[in-house]
This record gives sequence, C-alpha cells and structure tokens, in this order.
Amino acid sequence: MKQVVVLSGKGGAGKTSLVAAFAVLSSMGSGKNSTVLADTDVDASNLELVLSPVEVESREFRGGQIAVVNQANCQGCGLCETVCRFDAVRLVSGFPVVDPLACEGCAACRYQCPEEAIAMQEQVAGRWFLSDTPYGPLVHAHLEPARENSGKLVSLVKQRARDLAESEGYEMILIDGPPGIGCPVISSVSGADLALVIAEPSLSGLQDMRRAVEMARHFQIPTAVCVNKYDLYPEGWEKIRRYCQQHDVELLGNIPFDETITAAMTRGQPVINYQPQAPASKAIEKIWLAVRDKLSRLEA
Repeated sequence: MKQVVVLSGKGGAGKTSLVAAFAVLSSMGSGKNSTVLADTDVDASNLELVLSPVEVESREFRGGQIAVVNQANCQGCGLCETVCRFDAVRLVSGFPVVDPLACEGCAACRYQCPEEAIAMQEQVAGRWFLSDTPYGPLVHAHLEPARENSGKLVSLVKQRARDLAESEGYEMILIDGPPGIGCPVISSVSGADLALVIAEPSLSGLQDMRRAVEMARHFQIPTAVCVNKYDLYPEGWEKIRRYCQQHDVELLGNIPFDETITAAMTRGQPVINYQPQAPASKAIEKIWLAVRDKLSRLEA
C-alpha cells in the first residue's frame, strides 16, 4: 500500500482540483476502486465538494480543554480573572464566566482557585467522517473554528484511512494535504511514500514551493513537483524548473492555465469528468502517470 500526499506552500494553488482529478484517474481501468482518499486539510476541507460523497459514518473528535466554573462553590474572589493571560474569564454579577473561544485550556485559573471551583473539561473540537464516493472511500474531517489540535485530527484521519486500506486491501492512499508547512502538514506527510508539491509560477510561488519541498525532505519523504498555470508567467516557471534541477527535485509535469478547471469546480465536478479532453485534463493525466511511474521506481 502506497501513500501519496499532495501539498502546496499556500492555499489556492490547485491542490484539491489536482487530487480530485487523481481520484477519478485512480478508479479507471479496473473492476473496483483501488484507492482510499483522505482530506487532511481539516481547517478547510474541500475535497468533498467535488467528489459527491455519501456519508457512511460520523464521529466526534475531542481535543483540548476548557475551564468550567462550578458557581455553587465559587466565592466570587476574581482571582481566576486576574491570572488568565488570555482574557477568557470575566466577572458577571460578581461571578466568573469563561469565554470558550478565548480559553486556551492552560488551567492557570484552576490551579489558583482557592475554592477548587474550576475544572478542566474536554471539548468537542470537530468531527471526522467516512464517506463513499464514486472513486473510492473518503476519510475527511471538520475542525471547529478556533479549536486546537488540528495535527491530532489529521493523524486520526490518516489512521482511519490506513486501517481501511489495510483491512480492505486497497493499493493506495491519496491524501489532499493542508497548505503551508505547519503541524497539520507535518502530520500529513508522516509515513508518506511520495509528497507531490503543486506550485505556481511566481516569485512567492517559488518561495512557497521551496518551503514545502524542504519540509518534506527534512522528514526524508521522497518529493516531486508539478506546476499549475505554468504558462501565465514563463520566467517564473523557468525559476522553478532551475530550482528543481539544482536541488535534484523531479518535475513531474505542468498544467496550463485553463478556465475549464474553474468551470468544473463551480459545478462540483473533477475536471477529468467535466471535460476529459481539456488541456488541463490531459496535462493532469500525464502527471498522474508520472506519479505512478515514480512510485514504481521508488519501490524498485
């Protein structure tokens, strides 16, 4: 079983459109779907918008703690408001009220309360889902606004995808990773056989791509690059090409600017389904074949 994670240095580079097209391509040419899909961008999960999922299972994700005041034991001394560095506690009519969005779960108020009237309570931070799609099962999640532990939720999504792939004999896990290089991204690349970074041909796009490549390589994950809208700024594309050449990063392909992708997304479809003969669709198909070829070479 192989794990391929698609990354980008920033949001909006075309990561989800690419993964959705890969999902379609991975389901072609065999009698059954061979790929488990996972969306680990839990802060802004979008893959489900273009894969027509049917929810099979939904579970709560609990992460982080929040201070809860037992008003019956509270004497209204106000010490909890004084020690809170996040301004999450305020006195209302002489008694403390905790703002759940501001509380960081540090428990300073609990330790300082002379009446032991404050307890730390685990909170529901989001939900994770298992859904059926026409292209294989999809494991995805939603993190509630202002909640922490997105890295833990990413790990949970990946573990559920691995469990499903191993129990059902799937050949691959295809992961739509989060943008950037933070903890959720690190959780997403952990254990991957290949990280494919999608870049844009601009100065900022080159920097974003470089950060993502260096992060994946730091964790010894084999890494490759593809470029979206490469023809909009040839000079920028040339800089990316030179970087890849100088740093021994394989450039697997280029996707031209194509309004078909936007049209497909607005209709909630992968571009491969919406218009298979579009320039972008043909380019993505070549990149998918290059991904499969690189996995074979890595295995050898």
